Amino acid sequence: MSTAPTDEKTKGNFAVLWRFLPMLWPKNDLELRLRVVVAVVLVLVGKAITLAMPFAYKAVVDAMSGEAAAWTAALMLVLAYAGARFGGVLADNLRNAIFEKVGQSAARRLSARVFRHVHSLSLRFHLERRTGSLTKVVERGTKSIDMMLYFLLFNIAPTVIELTAICVIFYLKFGPGLVAATLVMVAAYIAFTRKVTDWRAHLQREMNEVDNKAIGRAVDSLLNYETVKYFGAEEREAKRYDQAIAGFTRAAVRNETSLAWLNIGQSLITNLMMAGAMGFTVWGWSQGRFTPGDVVLVNSLLMQLFRPLDMLGWVYRSIRQGLIDMEAMFDLTDTAAEVVDAPGAKPLQVSKGHVRFEDVAFGYEPERIILKGVTLDVPAGSSLAVVGPSGAGKSTLARLLYRFYDTTAGRITIDGQDIAKVQQSSLRAAIGIVPQDTVLFNDTIGYNIAYGREGAGQAEVEEAAKGAAIDGFIAALPQGYESTVGERGLKLSGGEKQRVAIARTLLKDPPILILDEATSALDSRTEEAIQATLDGAAQGRTTIIIAHRLSTIVGADQIVVLDAGKVAERGTHGELLAKGSLYAELWMRQAAERELEEVTER
Repeated sequence: MSTAPTDEKTKGNFAVLWRFLPMLWPKNDLELRLRVVVAVVLVLVGKAITLAMPFAYKAVVDAMSGEAAAWTAALMLVLAYAGARFGGVLADNLRNAIFEKVGQSAARRLSARVFRHVHSLSLRFHLERRTGSLTKVVERGTKSIDMMLYFLLFNIAPTVIELTAICVIFYLKFGPGLVAATLVMVAAYIAFTRKVTDWRAHLQREMNEVDNKAIGRAVDSLLNYETVKYFGAEEREAKRYDQAIAGFTRAAVRNETSLAWLNIGQSLITNLMMAGAMGFTVWGWSQGRFTPGDVVLVNSLLMQLFRPLDMLGWVYRSIRQGLIDMEAMFDLTDTAAEVVDAPGAKPLQVSKGHVRFEDVAFGYEPERIILKGVTLDVPAGSSLAVVGPSGAGKSTLARLLYRFYDTTAGRITIDGQDIAKVQQSSLRAAIGIVPQDTVLFNDTIGYNIAYGREGAGQAEVEEAAKGAAIDGFIAALPQGYESTVGERGLKLSGGEKQRVAIARTLLKDPPILILDEATSALDSRTEEAIQATLDGAAQGRTTIIIAHRLSTIVGADQIVVLDAGKVAERGTHGELLAKGSLYAELWMRQAAERELEEVTER
């Protein structure tokens, strides 16, 4: 697994913005582009209305300061002021309504892209990541996109426009001194906000990391609910979770404390500016330079500027947090897939289904070599059984054939085509597997069987269930094929889950079949029935059987015994027994175990 390197100092910086800014202007979507244009126009209209309101307010005060006959003009100006306030609210809300589809569409495209990429990553990546933490990263990142677009367009940009307009007004009306003072205080506000927020970003990142660990711990514990019960470890799990939550609590307290200090500092700066500007205009009024309305004008303009500036601190914090969340998600998208299609890879063409492992070597880690030069030949339509002690590399063969990993050395071919040079989708479409550990979706039993082939009809699903000898069990359920199986199929027994896996593989109807301990979870009577079904399903298919119970592979055309990553023996059942070596030893041991079980049952 390789990830894009991320320097700690650059985490959450604005370079991440360039990765999603194109989403503001989606290609080949005229409607969304028009929505962006209309929203920007409404931003400008709303800002113009907002800037006009203080002048109406000033005019009202000046009219009231004059002769009594001016009351009608003052009343009209009050109505104009109220109308301007409503117009500003109307423009802002229309803008939000029009732009919402743009933000949601961008979030949808991004989340779909990330989800697709995560599925393209190698099995090694998923085995090393906690599912709860992974989903939290994706959730936070996709939620950030809508917030980022909104703040950039409707807060930061309008604030810059408003600050520029207010400086022009102050210059023309009150001189350069007030402009300079305003710019100095705004600069101080922004500098203070950025410095403190950068410090808080580090605290927020720590809080997220602790939160991810807590979520991951909770999900891991709940997924292993039965194991917790087996060992009476409920209190142990509760303590471990409490420790994780305690770390989050400490981080959250530090985060909130830093927020309080940030708000205090921002309030001090804004109120100093307000006091100085108001004092200047009151002094000017006492000198006859300004009217009472001018005092109100300055107050109103500064109040309007401080409102987005007060939000600017929150916006900046939100943007920095959004950048951190999106950065974690982009780290996912930057994670290179370990197994990728070769340039110009073509679909696999299966004419017969002849499978060959040619001097294959593989290790999950450089220091952990599993297969050491394994050569296997499975002629089309024949069956090959692979047996051997645990850790010999039996299930690894299935993972390599599926290209969950690439071989370290050697190659695997199907009908003479190197599987490393064909499209992965076509390779996996040609192979069906009944795994040792069957994991089902938290959906109906009908859905899980139909998952074997997209678009399969109900009649085909029922036929596959019949072939796997699970149709009678389903018929006895109150909701039949609509019965839910629970998370990871926990509502079903091990044998029932295995039969569902067999049914969906039968529905897929692949030319190459892998049975990875396919009957390991079944009782002897059910195993015999299923074995007959599997034998029928294997007819006309190239079948690789990975087995622990040697009784299930007696009829295989060829049996290979793996030991320490190498082929120790090969031949038919009779030939291997005649050799009296490793296979014969395994057979005699299992025969003794079966006899002991029969005696115990009696």
